[in-house]
Amino acid sequence: MSAVLSESPAVDTPAVAVLACHVHKFGGSSLADARCIGALRDLIPPDARLRPVVVSAMHGTTNALVALADAAVAGGDWKPGWDALRRRHLDTAQAFEVGDGGPLHLALEGEFVQLAEDLQALAGGDGDAVALAARVHGSGELLSSHLVQAALGAGWLRLDARDVLVVQPGEMGAVVDWDASRSKLARWRLAHGARDLVITGFVARDGEGRSTTLGRNGSDYSAAIFANLFDADALTIWTDVDGVLSADPRLVPDAVCLDAMSYAEACELAYFGAKVLHPQTLAPVQARGVPVRIRNSRNPAAPGTLIAPDGAPAASPVKGLTLVRDVAVLELVGNGLVGVPGMAERLFAALHGAGVSVTMISQGSSEHSICCVVRAEQAERGRAAIAGAFAEAIADGQAQGVTVTPDLCVLAAVGDGMVGTQGVAARLFDGLAQARVNIRAIAQGASERNISVAIAQDDATRALRAAHAAFWLSPQTVSVGVIGPGHVGKALLSQLAEVLPGLKSRSGVDLRLRAVASSRRMALEDTAMDPASAAARLHDDDAQACDLDAFAAHVRAGHLPHAMIVDCSASDAVAAKYADWLAAGIHVVTPNKHAGSGDWARYTAIAEARRQGSSRFLYEATVGAGLPVVLTLRTLIDTGDTLHAIDGMLSGTLAWLFNSFDGSRPFSELVREARALGYTEPDPRDDLSGLDVARKLVILAREAGRPLSLADVAIESLVPDALRDVDVDTFLARAGELDAPMQARLDAARAAGCGLRHIASLDRDGRATVGVQALPADHACMHTRLTDNLVQFTTTRYAENPLVVQGPGAGPEVTAAGVFGDVLSIARSLGAGPRRSA
Repeated sequence: MSAVLSESPAVDTPAVAVLACHVHKFGGSSLADARCIGALRDLIPPDARLRPVVVSAMHGTTNALVALADAAVAGGDWKPGWDALRRRHLDTAQAFEVGDGGPLHLALEGEFVQLAEDLQALAGGDGDAVALAARVHGSGELLSSHLVQAALGAGWLRLDARDVLVVQPGEMGAVVDWDASRSKLARWRLAHGARDLVITGFVARDGEGRSTTLGRNGSDYSAAIFANLFDADALTIWTDVDGVLSADPRLVPDAVCLDAMSYAEACELAYFGAKVLHPQTLAPVQARGVPVRIRNSRNPAAPGTLIAPDGAPAASPVKGLTLVRDVAVLELVGNGLVGVPGMAERLFAALHGAGVSVTMISQGSSEHSICCVVRAEQAERGRAAIAGAFAEAIADGQAQGVTVTPDLCVLAAVGDGMVGTQGVAARLFDGLAQARVNIRAIAQGASERNISVAIAQDDATRALRAAHAAFWLSPQTVSVGVIGPGHVGKALLSQLAEVLPGLKSRSGVDLRLRAVASSRRMALEDTAMDPASAAARLHDDDAQACDLDAFAAHVRAGHLPHAMIVDCSASDAVAAKYADWLAAGIHVVTPNKHAGSGDWARYTAIAEARRQGSSRFLYEATVGAGLPVVLTLRTLIDTGDTLHAIDGMLSGTLAWLFNSFDGSRPFSELVREARALGYTEPDPRDDLSGLDVARKLVILAREAGRPLSLADVAIESLVPDALRDVDVDTFLARAGELDAPMQARLDAARAAGCGLRHIASLDRDGRATVGVQALPADHACMHTRLTDNLVQFTTTRYAENPLVVQGPGAGPEVTAAGVFGDVLSIARSLGAGPRRSA
């Protein structure tokens, strides 16, 4: 654009034509070494615009200078540090000027002579200590500006910001004297010409001409000030990240780079600790509507983030989340506060007088209490100030006193899309609740652009990740542990290995397998292990003896929002841990039938743990493998139907045996084949005993509200008494002893026009039986195939024609698929984003 400088006194400021202008600012990471500095020329577009370039000090230099100043004031030896800094800058200069006598080296040497004089003056207590310290702290920008000017080459002028920028101290930091600064800049440009400039960031002078600085990270503020002073078209801030991220990537690895955001969103994020921007940066550019783009000097192909008056619409109402750590809550409580005008004013006046900064305020409509969030190091000072201001009320009992809750942090969710959007707060609070994060205080401004909550510092990372996923800014991350890498467990791990690579992008679910355990060993991983090799990890040298408590503690990682244990074992000892795991916030998925059919007190403890917390317990695969048997029954009951009877084939193994047993082959031969196919347990007697089927019947009865136990079930075992206590090899060798009795039963059934099937039954009177029955040819169970399970529910609604669930009910793959389905059901209930096509 072409214009004349405005808002400047006509009497003091000569008219200077302003060319179209694009200001660039380079941070310390972009000036880390000679290679980085040399690359700047390629980052600045070679267009016809006026191109002011504002620079920070070289990476790490400001910290070194502060340390030198502190050492000088303390009487320490600052010379070794000064010499190291000098050598670093002179070595860097070699890339842009050969030899020691050129103008660049002379300029740097001159700056270091001045720096040594200032440090000596600080050490001797001579002169204005504040101005001297400011001059030392700001020396890094003076040095780097010489290097950058040399790197950019001919045609670039250097402007020491102290020659034009005038600021005054204020309560909220340095305040620009715009009139004086505009006048000085106009005069400088009139004397030197409107050319491309390298400008020192961070430094300025006060109204009396003394050196001062704009505070740490103040070079961004310098760039914004000069964008305003030059009436710039744009400001680009070059840093070492691809733009403004939706969260701190060190805490949320899946944080996304935002394409665009509004000034208001950026201000909120900056205030609440986002590291890309200095909180003061946006005010000067916002006043003139100058767009700001954040870009990565190490990845210039990335477009960065555009910050403009109006941000671009986004799929999520929240653009970003950030944390303010190390805060405390001050709370004043008292019945005497209710309805009394001026209570809040008195409290905040006391804090102001004590120099305590308030980060967040929360007060209930009852006015019974006022609480505010302050920095942890100011908490005790704030408590004393409030107690002093309300001493009379506390003495009279009108106020109960001031309490301090330490070790907290503030989580802030920011986004223009929150304005007028229903359910934003609900989604945030639900996400935190799912992650078992307790909220201590809540604040939201009338603009609806920010919701802030105070939470325990220990919950910070887990809360941030949970909230980030709740707004679909990243996948829902679930820490997963698998117990029991047997037939079903290995099949599940195989399915995870196949599905996980695409699941994250397709369904917004990030399942991280972090632990696997057998009955004797366990392997733990801090990040995630490959499901394909997880079972083999149990044989590695770093595998440990299995400790279920340590296993659960590892899965329940403090930095991940959600935890889940998948128990694919048949262990009663593992099932005994479910209630504790659920109470600790760990979701549990299992095909293990012991919990649902075992001890009644344990069963009720598990149910109570589910009711008391937010953890879920799913066990669809305990009955029917991958069939929706439990879900169907649960839906019937929940919708008001009444169960009268259950009957059917609940074992895929026994279904296959009796579907195949037609007399052409001995029953024992079929048993051995079923074992080879993986349909039976390693010991087939576990299936032939009928106990497994009885457990399934108990699970279904309890699901319908009937307090049935295994002792209440009449179970027919197909294992002869003589074979019940022998080892499995002996049983398999003597399995022929089953043949004659089974053949006789088949012959008798056929003589009556029937066939044999293994049936579980719960009748209207509550009698529960499991065993072989002769069924007529038109019975539904006589028309099943292979490993089909078939369950008939007779209910009030389905009285004449029972509701039937039928399908394959045996085999590791289908059982594992049922388990996997439960895992995904829980993951999606945690707030994962909508399913996307591959």
